[in-house]
Amino acid sequence: MEKLEYIFDVQLLVEGNKVKLETVKKHLEQCKGDSLLVVGDDGFVKVHFHTNEPWETLKYCASMGTIHDIVIENMQKQQEDFLS
Repeated sequence: MEKLEYIFDVQLLVEGNKVKLETVKKHLEQCKGDSLLVVGDDGFVKVHFHTNEPWETLKYCASMGTIHDIVIENMQKQQEDFLS
């Protein structure tokens, strides 16, 4: 079984006056991970990101506004469960 490079799938919403779509996107592009998707508008952003450090994504997004609808899934565990 192939080991995934980035184990955690992080999905969340960020809402607030300081939330700027391009700022969030540029910051997360500099982080270790892949499959980045940042959509929305200034004030409300949906983030999807694969990483090995989900707490860093949460910490950054929380500094930009209120985070909610947080989902963190271990994709490696899901793959192992599916194949067993």
